[in-house]
Amino acid sequence: MKTLLQVLAQDERAQIHERTLQVLAKTGVRVDTAWGRQILKDAGAEVDENTNIVRFPRALVEESLRLAPKEFTLGARRPGWDLRMNGGDCTLCIDGEAIFALDRETGERRPGMAKDWLDATRLIDALDEVGVWWCMVEANDRGDSMADYVGYLQGIFSNFSKHVQDATSTPEQSPWLLEVLQVVFGDKEAIRRQHPLSVLLCPLSPLAIEAPYTDAYLALLGWDIPVAVMPMPLMGGTAPGSLISTTVVGNCDVLAMLCLIQAGAPGTPFICAPALSVIDPRSGRYSPGAVENGLLGAAAVEMARYYGLPAEGTGGGSECYVPGIQAGYERAMNALLPLLSWPDILVGPGLLGGSMVLSLEQLLIDVEIFKMAKR
Repeated sequence: MKTLLQVLAQDERAQIHERTLQVLAKTGVRVDTAWGRQILKDAGAEVDENTNIVRFPRALVEESLRLAPKEFTLGARRPGWDLRMNGGDCTLCIDGEAIFALDRETGERRPGMAKDWLDATRLIDALDEVGVWWCMVEANDRGDSMADYVGYLQGIFSNFSKHVQDATSTPEQSPWLLEVLQVVFGDKEAIRRQHPLSVLLCPLSPLAIEAPYTDAYLALLGWDIPVAVMPMPLMGGTAPGSLISTTVVGNCDVLAMLCLIQAGAPGTPFICAPALSVIDPRSGRYSPGAVENGLLGAAAVEMARYYGLPAEGTGGGSECYVPGIQAGYERAMNALLPLLSWPDILVGPGLLGGSMVLSLEQLLIDVEIFKMAKR
């Protein structure tokens, strides 16, 4: 038995696709990277250098969708842990980029430290349900020099043996990332074949592609490094106040980046990973516990499947800052809906307080929720 949830009707998926093509062709996307604008211009996009607005003709979008591979494998250092995209199974990726941690001894919330980062990395390496690493917490006691960055990479590959998903924040870091990958996994051809690392890109929603992170990935073109594109439109905030319109905005952000990447290096492995979310109208903040997050997460997975592309879903947010009853039911509802749409990867476990607070206790609870939901 296998349950398959659908929140979008077939005509709604087609409508989202057509509205996406209209927005990309008429409104366009602001592309702040000159490198990226030139790549898109060479591919046939209409570029306005005065405003940095790029408009994408239908033919360019459709050709980019055709070029993107529908099946590929995310590799791992540990034998037997390669992940086949569009293979019919789902694994967990830990939620990322928290700035606080719950102290395991005192229970207090404090700034994240390198020890928290290391504890989380070692714990998820031991959990069979987690197949993908993302930086769970920022280490406030780690420096920002290039030597610190290389040490950060060394810490990842020394303590985590499955697939790594991360990002370089500047083009200057990219050569060092490639150097470390070659030390760990072998030459360029070995890295192209194994895909031991994928890059997570978060374009600025709505309808903007920022320069530093994008240029950092463009510096990796030619190495066949997979990319997961995760815009984060906020329904009622940075996206319109309806579920289907928010899905359109996220879809526009994803397909604009798809066009850029496929124009720069045709056939680059690409994962649809929009993190669609909901605003709290009383405060104007992100509302992580709202059940609409789960509905949007399922819709995003369905659009990836509409295109035949691998899907990275999101689910399991909570308003709470400590584990408890409310965190449990909010996370269960918001994880169940996207999971039953069967993404290849589900992001979400381990963070509380709107993904700002690392909790190792909550991480283990979330893994149990995932195991039950997957049944």
